[in-house]
Amino acid sequence: MLTFFVISFLTNIIGPLTPDIIKGFHLSLTLVALLPFAFFIAYGVVSIPTGMLVEKYKEKKIMITGFIVAFFGALLLALFPNYATAVISLFLIGSGMAMLQVVINPLLRTSGGEEHYAFNSVLAQLIFGGASFLSPLVYSYFVVQLAKNNNNENGFLNLFKSHVPADLTWISLYWLFTIICLLMILIILFSKFPKVELQSEEKAGALQTHIMLFRKPVVILFFLGIFCYVGTEQGIANWMSQFLYTYHGYDPQTKGADAVAYFWGLMTAGGVLGLFLLKIMDSRKVLIIFTILALACLSFAFFGNSKISYIAFPLVGFFASVMYPVIFSLALNSINEHHGSFAGILVTGIIGGAVISLIIGWLGDHFGLRTGMFFIYITMGYILSVGFWARPLITNKTIQLSRKQENIS
Repeated sequence: MLTFFVISFLTNIIGPLTPDIIKGFHLSLTLVALLPFAFFIAYGVVSIPTGMLVEKYKEKKIMITGFIVAFFGALLLALFPNYATAVISLFLIGSGMAMLQVVINPLLRTSGGEEHYAFNSVLAQLIFGGASFLSPLVYSYFVVQLAKNNNNENGFLNLFKSHVPADLTWISLYWLFTIICLLMILIILFSKFPKVELQSEEKAGALQTHIMLFRKPVVILFFLGIFCYVGTEQGIANWMSQFLYTYHGYDPQTKGADAVAYFWGLMTAGGVLGLFLLKIMDSRKVLIIFTILALACLSFAFFGNSKISYIAFPLVGFFASVMYPVIFSLALNSINEHHGSFAGILVTGIIGGAVISLIIGWLGDHFGLRTGMFFIYITMGYILSVGFWARPLITNKTIQLSRKQENIS
């Protein structure tokens, strides 16, 4: 659970930092978009090799290695704050997080007990969302306090103040990340790990299996679904603060960071509602309803006044909450074999977070950020289509369906 928290805390901070990075390094929207690109492209590069290494070196060594890689990535940017090191740093941190993501779910199933895995998975997602909500608030607190001219009474903050440039106070977060990674290395080093036996759906198959799966249109369609979802999520989270600053003048270090925090917080709350709805409705209907409402909120965010936009952006997170789990479950329930390999292909779709953010940045440089973010209508439109064309072999079990089955029996 602690690892889930740390992964989220380090991953979803890029969006709130975007305005400060643009200002501090004097970047165009395209250049700043290369930062989340470097982070998320690491998932596409590192995930499959990590799956192979886990078989040989086991979970504990891989987790320690992941945090060591992230530690050096954070330390690099903390010591040498410039654009080039930022790109390398985020790729290294992304690589470390990708390694942890490969290990953490099978480990959670084993350590918590298979009979508790469903509950623990939901709890882990709530913790993941809580960390995403907290990290922008921590960023806001750090930069506001460090920007003050007077010496802060907090000795911990004074320690950061002596190691960060006065005009790049957000670099203090990467010193914090360095400390967090170091602590996690020590915690894992002295922790006892259970022996993990991967289930069939958790194992990646041979290269021939992946090639065979890619020849199936349904596999490509669901891969694009995950690609579009992560692109939508990161496209909004990464550019929201800059949008509110550009068009409504909101301070990115306070109001902008708060908006991003509420986006992740409401996504967590929406996930709780989604769990309830999936017990009473077909998952495809839930996906369609929530996506339409997300599109409506996105439109209010783009075209509303400052107050409406400030409220509407976080609300998109609330309605986007069910997209990833529903698409993923529909995908796995649409084929009857090689679920491990298929899951690996779907997870690789996380690179959508790299590509879509970069497309928005490029369009923003040429046509304005609002027009650039219109690209999210395309990715959300594809997600909406999944609810109409998906034909799973097994539908989600609802209360109503369960009662019908009981009556029949």
